[in-house]
Amino acid sequence: MSEGELSLRERKKRATRQRISNVATELFKARGFDGVSVAEVARAAEVSTMTVFNYFPRKEDLFLDRIPEAVEVLSGAVRHRAPDETPLAALRRLTLELRDQHHPLAGPNDNFPDFWQVVIDSPALRARAREGLEEIENALAAALAETAPDTSDRDLGTPDPALTAALIVAAYRSVYVTTARRLLAGERGEATAGDHQARLNAAFDVLERALAPK
Repeated sequence: MSEGELSLRERKKRATRQRISNVATELFKARGFDGVSVAEVARAAEVSTMTVFNYFPRKEDLFLDRIPEAVEVLSGAVRHRAPDETPLAALRRLTLELRDQHHPLAGPNDNFPDFWQVVIDSPALRARAREGLEEIENALAAALAETAPDTSDRDLGTPDPALTAALIVAAYRSVYVTTARRLLAGERGEATAGDHQARLNAAFDVLERALAPK
């Protein structure tokens, strides 16, 4: 099989995965997470139930389908950073790139209230969201540990990979939740975007000071 054929296959697989997730998202928004079965999602997406589970191990992953991407993108920014770039600098740069790309992982937007209301109304989705944060934290800790200098990571502002990852996730969550509350209260995304990025930058400033070598 040629590289071109493999690339085409992967593109088709990704398109199918996204289509299934999009169909599921609309059904969940209309009827609630608990009001829709996986079999109904499969019928609406015109695939088999087995195909759905091939792409999404759990029903919750149909809706919170960005968790694997968040894990890959955030840990990848740390793993593939320039030799003279600190992990925090790489992650700060990533947030700016995601914002400029209008990427779904850049932060809450006008679609946020409808989406997260489904999560708020579902204990299963809330639990999966918490698990997702743990997965991101663990992946960041692993990336920090793998890319630390042989001597110590303190020179790069990361005294301990697990602690650093926990602080990064906590800081980002705090900024995200603040913006989320404003959107749920009725504000528009464009009114919160500037403040959201400013708070992210302030959070990175605090992290850099807290994790700087003593």
